[in-house]
Amino acid sequence: MNEILGNRIKELRNARNLTQEQVAEQIGVSRQKYARIESGTNSISLDILSRIASALEVSVGDITKVLDEMPEPAYRAGVERTSTEQIFDMLDLFYANKHMCEKLQHTDVV
Repeated sequence: MNEILGNRIKELRNARNLTQEQVAEQIGVSRQKYARIESGTNSISLDILSRIASALEVSVGDITKVLDEMPEPAYRAGVERTSTEQIFDMLDLFYANKHMCEKLQHTDVV
């Protein structure tokens, strides 16, 4: 999620033809910290997010709307698999784990 927000912030900054240094100075953080926000390495607090929005002359909603546009995971989208499919998946996983366990036991003996 941080990476998605960071990419959106970077897009908005580039659209305004601002440098990372300029935005960092406006929001009161170092350029390195700001760069980590854009790369998704740092989490973004609501306070920092609102300062970034102000510096880029957009709303917080303009930045966070990318989160609303993300596709929903299948389990949230109401896509349900039949119980038979789930049972076969569990059996496949069981046998794969069993095979791996047996293989590891044989390599430990040697």
